[in-house]
Amino acid sequence: MKKTDNQALVIFGASGDLTERKLIPAVFNLFCGGFLPESYAVIGVSRSEFTDEEYRIKVVFNNEHLKGKSTATEENLERFAKLVFYQAVDTKNIETYGQLKNRLEQLDQEITTKNNYIFYLATPPSLYQTIANGLAENGLNGNTDGWSRLIVEKPFGYDLESAKALNKGLLCSFSEEQIYRIDHYLGKETVQNMFVTRFANSIFEPLWNRNYIHRIEITAAEHVGVEKRGGYYDSSGALRDMIQNHLFQLVALVAMEPPVRPDAESIRNEKLKVFQSLRAYTDQDIKENVIRGQYLNSTVRGEAVKGYREEEGVQDQSKTETYVAMKFFIDNWRWADVPFYIRTGKSMPTRVTEVVIHFKPNHHHLFAHDSSLSNQQNVLVIRIQPNEGILLKFDMKIPGAGFNTEQVNMDFKYDELSNVYVPDAYERLILDCMQGDATLYARGDSTEAAWEFIDPILKAWENDESIPVYGYPAGTWGPENADNLIDGENMNWRYPCSNLTDDGNYCEL
Repeated sequence: MKKTDNQALVIFGASGDLTERKLIPAVFNLFCGGFLPESYAVIGVSRSEFTDEEYRIKVVFNNEHLKGKSTATEENLERFAKLVFYQAVDTKNIETYGQLKNRLEQLDQEITTKNNYIFYLATPPSLYQTIANGLAENGLNGNTDGWSRLIVEKPFGYDLESAKALNKGLLCSFSEEQIYRIDHYLGKETVQNMFVTRFANSIFEPLWNRNYIHRIEITAAEHVGVEKRGGYYDSSGALRDMIQNHLFQLVALVAMEPPVRPDAESIRNEKLKVFQSLRAYTDQDIKENVIRGQYLNSTVRGEAVKGYREEEGVQDQSKTETYVAMKFFIDNWRWADVPFYIRTGKSMPTRVTEVVIHFKPNHHHLFAHDSSLSNQQNVLVIRIQPNEGILLKFDMKIPGAGFNTEQVNMDFKYDELSNVYVPDAYERLILDCMQGDATLYARGDSTEAAWEFIDPILKAWENDESIPVYGYPAGTWGPENADNLIDGENMNWRYPCSNLTDDGNYCEL
């Protein structure tokens, strides 16, 4: 395991929901697992006035997201709380960053953090450049006497123009090597296992191309609607919120070429090539191959569910999409003419994210005379969440006379491993940053390349009133128009269940 330097984690937006819900619990888990270095500190930063002790009570002792953990004993909480500090800073006022610098220097003398700092921006994106400038103005962006790293949360821009402006602004204060663009999807164990599934197994890698794969399908469904985030979501939508970042990162991992080495630079170089190979949409392609929808009021399992336009903070005539399904191609040797299908939506039958590899059927239809098997496709399902694991579907003969066959499952699920701890995504990604490993973080050129593909869709939706927003009842799998995207007779989307190995159309309904 890599050695972790003595250091401090400085969280901007320290009084916000993300800090209390994800960041503090992730660092606490690292603490309990023995992954923190000998000298370590967490410094919360925001405009609110707290003493160190008041902040410890808020984010440690009264944190609902720590309660109930088997490791959250009184002793562990007391020991962890001693690592937590607070400094009030007006993040919009450059002059107040000197107070933060003084506090960090004081803690460095007391704790010996060696001037090594991770600055986590758990703030609105509008503050990213301001905070980066404030840190740079006070010499907190150095990489000589100690090191400094900057973690920024999505969204990485609102469109191509703003993404370029954000990258340019951050690079005025920090180098690309210091900037860690976090996407929690990439911290999930099954996502990381895609490397091993593809590149360590000779039964898969030789088949991982246009000669043997018919299509690739990625689904990211959420059971809940926008809930109390209607105001934010109405200015974002599913394309920006899910596809441009989360799902395109999954596409890159599935489609990338084998890297020369398993290091951050090599892997991120190959991911960039995938985005650069995306076949650009024409205006007609957008109309035919991108479906957007909005959930409507419905009754789900006996309970009335609001439609999107009825949610708090959403405009009455909003055309913001809560569902997107799209078909696209990657123009390179490996994936020429293999369609990729992506869909994501809110208020769907279940919460599930998975990658589905549909292999081509055999050319020789030996069992086509048998009605029980019409030359079915083999399918590999990589389940990201929940019930994380891998499922392979193939055909076997039913015992008895003749060649009657049926499809069977071979599966592996992480929750069946005994005495194996699967870390939370934020926990893994924060540890990687602590150790200077950027493999699972997005690079600036890749985010811009992804936006170059997405931006024309956003502009078409904005400018072409003829492109419809289809309605779909809450609790269903989206507009039926999305079924028309799938090429091939008797071929359609996989309708997953919350349990990886459960099968059957609409099994959650």
